Amino acid sequence: MKTPVDKFDFHLPEKNIAQYPSDKRDESRLLIYDRKSGLIRDRIFKYILSEITENDFLVINNTKVLKAMLLGRKKTGGKTEILVLNVISPTECEGITKGNIKTGDIIFLDDFTAEVLDTDTSGRRRILFSDNIYRIMECKGHMPLPPYVKREDEKMDEKRYQTVYSSNPGSVAAPTAGLHFTTELLQKIKQKGVEVLEITLNVGIGTFRPIKTQNIEDHHMHEEYFHIPEITYERINYLKKEGKNLIAVGTTTLRALESASKNGQLVKHGELSTNIFIKPGYSFNIVDKMITNFHLPKSTLFILMCALCGLDEMKTVYKHAVNENYRFFSYGDAMFIK
Repeated sequence: MKTPVDKFDFHLPEKNIAQYPSDKRDESRLLIYDRKSGLIRDRIFKYILSEITENDFLVINNTKVLKAMLLGRKKTGGKTEILVLNVISPTECEGITKGNIKTGDIIFLDDFTAEVLDTDTSGRRRILFSDNIYRIMECKGHMPLPPYVKREDEKMDEKRYQTVYSSNPGSVAAPTAGLHFTTELLQKIKQKGVEVLEITLNVGIGTFRPIKTQNIEDHHMHEEYFHIPEITYERINYLKKEGKNLIAVGTTTLRALESASKNGQLVKHGELSTNIFIKPGYSFNIVDKMITNFHLPKSTLFILMCALCGLDEMKTVYKHAVNENYRFFSYGDAMFIK
């Protein structure tokens, strides 16, 4: 029996969609949801320190967001944009462009140029730059804020749309659950005897791709690439055998770990990929708890939350969040599911 995507709709006023981050990372709000009791509590994020115990450990996604949005002009003088999706070589990438751009067109980026070599059926273009792509992005790039942030990027976004532990460049969207941590808060968590382990999943544009099918079973997930270091693999399996709870920081971390695990243990490490679609009925392999932001109605990420907690339960939690004026999406508030 198929499941209509409309089952995962909920009312979300536009005023609840965060356009800017909180003044301080760890002073965003935190909704704590206990799956066993159904209890909902409202806190401030820095108090997650009292919720995480020495019987837990964290896994974080250390990807770094590229300044992947390039503003340019066509030969005619008209404005256009390039969003760098995947770097193929020092001067070549896969990307998407805005406006009427054809194969062979040259896009002018002040001192640099970009030539469109070809286009695939999905609209992705192979683009050749006149200089090193990373140099061009550093000189000319803008932070690729998500489409529901209705403003141009600002200087502060270069830091705030980036986790404090970001180290591996490659994403066009932030792993937003991690935006709430400060270096000091992470240090305090480690001082409690809680291990913090790292993986890398480079978040692609597909994370914003809506479900266009009537039923969720007919939706095909985009593929994302991730890396689990051997030390992370070994520590996760050791800690799980010790009976400790794995807290996934973000849906990117959760999807990567679930894709590489079976029966409570990781079974793969190294360079991997996933197109896993976690929906109600899914049996979780390795993740016990998670920290996440609030997601879009009828999105694959809200559906993932429903798989973890139950549809009716998540609708109740999200209704509470809306009524209590929690801030939603990338720059919004956080939720701890335990």
